[in-house]
Amino acid sequence: MWYGLAADTVVAVHVAYVAYVVLGQVAVIVAAPFRWQWARNPWFRFSHLTAIAVVGYEEIRGLRCPLTVWEEQLRALAGQTYNVSETFMGRLMHDLLFIDGKPDIFFTTVHLAMLVLVVQALIMYPPRWFRFGRAPRVALAPAVA
Repeated sequence: MWYGLAADTVVAVHVAYVAYVVLGQVAVIVAAPFRWQWARNPWFRFSHLTAIAVVGYEEIRGLRCPLTVWEEQLRALAGQTYNVSETFMGRLMHDLLFIDGKPDIFFTTVHLAMLVLVVQALIMYPPRWFRFGRAPRVALAPAVA
């Protein structure tokens, strides 16, 4: 039972990861024409780029996603088949994440196209750069005699 819930948790993390990449890109595309400054946050933009770059690297190298591998292992320990969860939320999240019947080239194309889209948005609507400078000077109160 615990392994099944752990597998469901891994699927939830996987769904959140995918949502961060997809919805983050949608947010940047919507924010760019309005020049909203929150979308230029370097922490958001570079973590977003890193998230999809990891996926692109896995695709190019032919590696399996570690979250998928962990889910498979946890399902095996729970005595479940890979595509079946014992909880409703686990099944729902798994079905949101994985599309049956599509060839591997479909997913490779989608992942690499998303990487290209994120890089393109990074170039067209660049993030602010990190500001590393001296701390502002603070005026000291005069000593009281």
